[in-house]
Amino acid sequence: MFNRILVVCVGNICRSPMGEYLLRQKLTHRPEITVESAGISALVDKPADSMALTLLEENGVNAGEHRARQATETLLGQADLILAMEEGHLRQLHKMAPQVRGKTFLMGKWIGDREVPDPYKQQRPAFEHAYKLIDQATDAWLKYLDK
Repeated sequence: MFNRILVVCVGNICRSPMGEYLLRQKLTHRPEITVESAGISALVDKPADSMALTLLEENGVNAGEHRARQATETLLGQADLILAMEEGHLRQLHKMAPQVRGKTFLMGKWIGDREVPDPYKQQRPAFEHAYKLIDQATDAWLKYLDK
């Protein structure tokens, strides 16, 4: 059973907040599941990127309370499932906390092991592409989380 899910990217202001808040919304009927996010090199205490917030809001998701935080060995250890955006993130997480190797996966695992490219400092189409992949990936994870 996955009761605590951690979504990880680099800065914790674009992709992982989108993943966190989308997954939260899709799991509202499962209040025992906690979904959080963090960054490998987080822009600590920064809000989510304005374009990420806009796309979430356009899809009925409010992430205005988000503040970036750093992934730590303790935080990783507390998670039952860790979802990263890129293969490189998985490698960094395994270096940071080798004991999490068995519970770290790509967010896009169930959509062909797709990585979610970083839209940071890019235009809306890059964010829309990342959002679409995250939306598809979170939908695909639901059959494993919604038991």
